[in-house]
Amino acid sequence: KELEHIPDGLTVIKVKNVRESLAFIACQFYNKPSESFNLIGVTGTNGKTSSTYFMESILNAFHKRVGVIGTVEIRLGEETLDYHLATSTTPDTIELQQIFCDMKKSGATDVIMEVSSHALELNKVTGCDFLVSIFTNLTQDHLDFHGTMEHYMHAKAKLFQMSRFGVLNADDPYCNAMLKNGGRDTQFLTYSIENDSDLQAKNIEYGMDHVTFAVDIKGECVSFRLPVPGRFSVYNALGVIGAALCLQIPVDIIQAGIASIKGVPGRIQTVKNDKGFNVIVDYAHTPDGLQNIIQSVREFTTGRLITVFGCGGDRDKTKRPIMGEISAKLSDYTILTSDNPRSEQPEKIIDEIEAGIRFITKRYTRYVDRRVAIFEAIHKAVAGDSVIIAGKGHETYEIFADRTIDFDDTLVAMEALERMKR
Repeated sequence: KELEHIPDGLTVIKVKNVRESLAFIACQFYNKPSESFNLIGVTGTNGKTSSTYFMESILNAFHKRVGVIGTVEIRLGEETLDYHLATSTTPDTIELQQIFCDMKKSGATDVIMEVSSHALELNKVTGCDFLVSIFTNLTQDHLDFHGTMEHYMHAKAKLFQMSRFGVLNADDPYCNAMLKNGGRDTQFLTYSIENDSDLQAKNIEYGMDHVTFAVDIKGECVSFRLPVPGRFSVYNALGVIGAALCLQIPVDIIQAGIASIKGVPGRIQTVKNDKGFNVIVDYAHTPDGLQNIIQSVREFTTGRLITVFGCGGDRDKTKRPIMGEISAKLSDYTILTSDNPRSEQPEKIIDEIEAGIRFITKRYTRYVDRRVAIFEAIHKAVAGDSVIIAGKGHETYEIFADRTIDFDDTLVAMEALERMKR
């Protein structure tokens, strides 16, 4: 828009999109730092964080100096970098270019980052030089921002318009749309479990603390052992295997990197105990994420499966009854509770989740206090059962309308287990 009353001596340049222009200016200001290392992006509704950690493990096995930017932390090698960011997952434009610049100065050879749909829509990564990007999946989330799944898909596809290589999940219904909306010169590689693809996992065997599978790579059957359980972990592994091949990393190094993956904070994280039942903390906060974690834990559960979860306030409300229905159908018992209610009333959020569960089963209860809910779930469990505490994962806080309190699902679960000894 035209500006009035411009002070003398001040130059004003009018642009069509301020955020897009700011992104290019920030890239130039910091001397295009992403051109000095291999930049790897990961986008999708679920699996972004795990995929960055999986990819880091492969690059570490290849003796690279690796930076990671994402929801849990910003890190270069073993050092966690102390940046106070305005937003989570993907930093804002100027912050991001500053981080890239710092990583460049510290000798980073490769940087892996989570790229959210908000970041793509708001031009946070415009001007970045992505060598390879991974698409994990696209399921319902963030419709409060994007409006429709089609708009959500188009936001994700922008990443592949700025990437030289794209690695896509061929089992996801939106894979073809990503292919069609990607860059004209982007080279694509697909992966899958069900559908035909360039990299298809076969002979999958699930264990309580690992999964094994094989992939045909250039005519050779290559076996992998992944020390993270679950079907969705196989998908995450396939995505980073594809990205590693695009980076021309030798297959034996990729195998070693997959085998040495450590647990990801708040992602199918086991809380160790001597009670004979499993306690798992997971970040699952979407319908697909909740379904994935319940189905994965079901694979190694011999007894009942008890799920504790809530839904965040001031976020997509339409997913709440859907998540209630999923837990009703897949869990043996559900406990509904709070999860960062923000400006909304916790009871009202739980009411909306309950709308999807109460006509399916009576095997559920509700506790507004998340601490009480976790204690109840753990004290209800017996040998052979599994307790899933979903929604917050690595988070160490809970956000209410008038305050933010310290809250860590893992620590609360450990306290509940300790109380059982008394």
